[in-house]
Amino acid sequence: MPRRALLLSLLLTVLLAACSAPGETPVTTVTLRLWDDQVAKAYGTSFAEFERQNPDIRVDLDVVPYADYFVSLPAQLERGQGDDIFWLNSAYLGTLADSGALLDIERVLPGRAERWVPAAVDQYTRDGGLWGVPALTDGRIVTYYNTALLAQAGVDPTALTWNPDPAKDTLLPALRRLTVDTAGRRADEPGFDPTSVATYGFNAGRDLQAVYYEFIGSNGGRFQAADGTFAFAEPRSVEAFQYLVDLINVQHVAPPADDTNDNADYARDAFLAGRLAIFQSGTYNLRNVADGATFDWAIAPMVAGPAGRVSVVNSVVAAGNAKTPHPEAVARVLDWIGSEPGADPVGGRGAALPAVTGSQQKFFDYWRERGVETGYFGALGGTATIDPPTGPRFGTGSRVFSPILGEIFAGRLPVAEGLQQAQDSANAAIRAG
Repeated sequence: MPRRALLLSLLLTVLLAACSAPGETPVTTVTLRLWDDQVAKAYGTSFAEFERQNPDIRVDLDVVPYADYFVSLPAQLERGQGDDIFWLNSAYLGTLADSGALLDIERVLPGRAERWVPAAVDQYTRDGGLWGVPALTDGRIVTYYNTALLAQAGVDPTALTWNPDPAKDTLLPALRRLTVDTAGRRADEPGFDPTSVATYGFNAGRDLQAVYYEFIGSNGGRFQAADGTFAFAEPRSVEAFQYLVDLINVQHVAPPADDTNDNADYARDAFLAGRLAIFQSGTYNLRNVADGATFDWAIAPMVAGPAGRVSVVNSVVAAGNAKTPHPEAVARVLDWIGSEPGADPVGGRGAALPAVTGSQQKFFDYWRERGVETGYFGALGGTATIDPPTGPRFGTGSRVFSPILGEIFAGRLPVAEGLQQAQDSANAAIRAG
């Protein structure tokens, strides 16, 4: 071969090699929207391995605080925009599934449902479709407590029960012992100053997931009727709300509602700062408490009521945007989220309880090795449940009733009157939609 021809051949070979170099491989970016920083950290590990196995896909995490999460998402999806994959709870399932905004997982990933907690699959199945890959399941609500504060007050966290009948109520007396003003006087002692509290007893705020749903259920009440309409103005539910509101505004053993209404993390942060003795919450705050507490803490069952310990048990799914421009890449990422290799880092660092059944033991093992009793998130904490938020218009109703509940918790609306107003307004909104 002539020298010039040989040089041209070598140059062509080099150019072809350069064109096929790994760095030039087309990469599709898939965005994933979620609201939990701790799970986002675990996903960093998970998706690093996914990207190693799938070099043609990059996963970008979009972490949005829960308080803001659903403010913009429905409108984005309606415009055909939004992230490729996004976390979803059951409150918004019906509206988004019925609008055609979600990928049907049974069609995109057939035969995968056996990987996942059956209750999570059932919760997100609607009209024969499964509208998300089960990612997390919360387990039962528990109480986190500051061991030193409870010991000093002589309070047994496993024996706390609330009751509208003061003669049967053990929670309020305990919370009055645990609430201390800046002069060191307890709420059950003369001279206690409710305007200058250093440590509150309990997080009796407008928290659907961890507080008022449980108090309604444990009083034998309900939040919704079977047809999805709201029913929280019924007598037993009114009693539960009245008890909680009085803890804040009459007994002053819980933080003011003006602090907690607009800051979903206020109670958690107060607990971590030693300004809250008992923090009722779920698995989703376990990692936060473990990382943030500088004092000894432990877990006890949730507070019991007249009907016992009745908890909501919720799951979260990773939903696929039906209008994503990258359906094949999105399907591969969803498949990874719902697999053991994808979920193991979430359970393995104790960030949350995976809804992938094969990855759950890693969560329990992680915390057991650190001396944390996780059994209270399961059967040790009771077995009775209250149905989670449901219905295609729950999100619409929530946007109506939540501000009214905020006024009730702040003491600016009478409980029974305010709940009737909230229920009527929310039901009118879902019927109009």
